[in-house]
Amino acid sequence: MGKSHQDLKKGLLPRHVQFIALAGMIGTGIFKGSSDTLSMAGPSVALAYLLGGLLLFIVMTALAEMAIAFPNLNVQNLVHKAFGHRVSFIVGYLYWINWAIVTIVEILAAGSFLQFWFSSVPLWLSSLICAIFIIGINLFQVKYYGEIEFWFAGIKIVALTAFIILGSCILFGFIPSPIDNPWNNYTAHGGFFPNGIGGMLSAFLIVMFSYGGAELIGVAVTETKDAQKVLPKVIKGTVGRVILFYILPILIICGLMPWNKVTGAESPFVQVFSLTGLPGAGHIMNFVLLTAVLSAANSGIYATSRTLYSMAQNGEAPKKLLKVTKNGIPIIGIIITSIFIFIGVFLAYLTPEQIIGYMMTIPGFTILLIWTVICLSQLKLRRQYTSKPFFQVRGFPYTTILGVMALSVIFIFFIFNKNNWIGSTVCLLILVVLTILALLRKKQNGSPV
Repeated sequence: MGKSHQDLKKGLLPRHVQFIALAGMIGTGIFKGSSDTLSMAGPSVALAYLLGGLLLFIVMTALAEMAIAFPNLNVQNLVHKAFGHRVSFIVGYLYWINWAIVTIVEILAAGSFLQFWFSSVPLWLSSLICAIFIIGINLFQVKYYGEIEFWFAGIKIVALTAFIILGSCILFGFIPSPIDNPWNNYTAHGGFFPNGIGGMLSAFLIVMFSYGGAELIGVAVTETKDAQKVLPKVIKGTVGRVILFYILPILIICGLMPWNKVTGAESPFVQVFSLTGLPGAGHIMNFVLLTAVLSAANSGIYATSRTLYSMAQNGEAPKKLLKVTKNGIPIIGIIITSIFIFIGVFLAYLTPEQIIGYMMTIPGFTILLIWTVICLSQLKLRRQYTSKPFFQVRGFPYTTILGVMALSVIFIFFIFNKNNWIGSTVCLLILVVLTILALLRKKQNGSPV
């Protein structure tokens, strides 16, 4: 990068980084997506979240090892180092598309939650207000972004913790409820696997979408103080907490109400909170849902702008994207992402609700691909380490290979699943277009960047 460009500032503290990753993972996927996974798999969806969490741990430890071995390189830089500019080009834009779609959906969801209190305000206006608010946050210094995200994520974590405590008290009879024997709900409605193993596997796409965002730690590493010291601790803590914040709430929901009574009309969390008889439970939960999706959208704008900046550094995107403000913010990347958000919110307002549902499947596919490339990068780069990192993947290379194989099998299963044909078609089309652009770009440049 030329001297005329400023670098991103290292303004993120360890607590910021940990909560940024949590913010990316704890959002619509758990608060709204859990109704979809429960309808597919019933109580056995808890196993899907557990298996997904184990894959998440493999990916995250591989990412941490590479980040320590190659300081100041984020995910995009690491893929470029491992496989060159063509694969990095494809993965970079795939990641940008992934988070752009997620951000659009989260902002639209935020607008719908605002309508809970302001029902006369049209969806496009409430969504526009949310978009402007989130874009504004990302224009501040990164330390302020990290601080706001810290509190956003904190609200979600407090709400989930309260949910786990209250739900457990109801399950064990400490709080009276109209439920006679909640433990029967785990087996009384078709068993623990009501739709068989196939039902559990079908839920994996939304599970992967839900866990997507963990790799934000790898995006934020170049803006983190003392990254080598804090990264392993942050990753270990994040993975453990996320597994708990998904599996325990799902088990509580399955105990407190029959899985086949969970509706998509409202969040299962709202349904369960209503059982407690707490005054204003709906308002409390709606506030949590609103902060959850705003937080995920906030992380999305951060991820997309930093990905474009990294690609510009590698010569895979226009050099104008290297322009940063005096506060160290990649302003051009934020502007581009913002334009697509406004277009997406407008199109989502015009199109039927089913189209938004289809949009939600695309990030599941892209996360599977990106996680696979992260694992492959670690396999490729291990022999290029100049010194042995103090934090390493245990059982290498078998652990990483297992992760690659599992992610590949899940991806193939969903590609050929007729229920996902729209998401599969869009994902494969995006891959084909990006591959063609990468090949054409190589011919134009003549040599790799």
